[in-house]
Amino acid sequence: MFFQGNNTVNLDAKGRLAVPVKHRERLAESSASRVVVTINPRARCLWLFAENDWESMALTLGRMTSLDRTKRALQQLLLGNATDAELDSQGRILLSTELRAYAGLQKRVTLVGLGGKCELWDADAWTRNFDDLVAQANTADSQLSAQLDEMDGMDDMPL
Repeated sequence: MFFQGNNTVNLDAKGRLAVPVKHRERLAESSASRVVVTINPRARCLWLFAENDWESMALTLGRMTSLDRTKRALQQLLLGNATDAELDSQGRILLSTELRAYAGLQKRVTLVGLGGKCELWDADAWTRNFDDLVAQANTADSQLSAQLDEMDGMDDMPL
């Protein structure tokens, strides 16, 4: 499963997210319209995975020893907050009150494709985050700018 691009959509009054059609069709094919939503522990947004993509991550996390504090913390953050969902007949998933509160999701939300998963942001928070990313990309001494410079040489690579 591969997600890319971003879409801003509205949550309904019950906290349901209408998954954009381009993602909905891929989810139907790859995971029978089943997804897993969990928190992104590094940003106030949510991660959305196709169920089959989540399974390998969940197995890896589940096999970690919970005696190690760092590994237990990862399990608590990611597995402990994971919620299974299935797209309904209208292509919507219900986001729990707890997940919506963690990410500060209001009515307008932005779904951002990141390859193997999507991030789900409050639309205003996404705009601020995006502006910060663009500023970092244009700051000469930032790691993001250096990474972009490294990728710039890829233009000459044959396909």
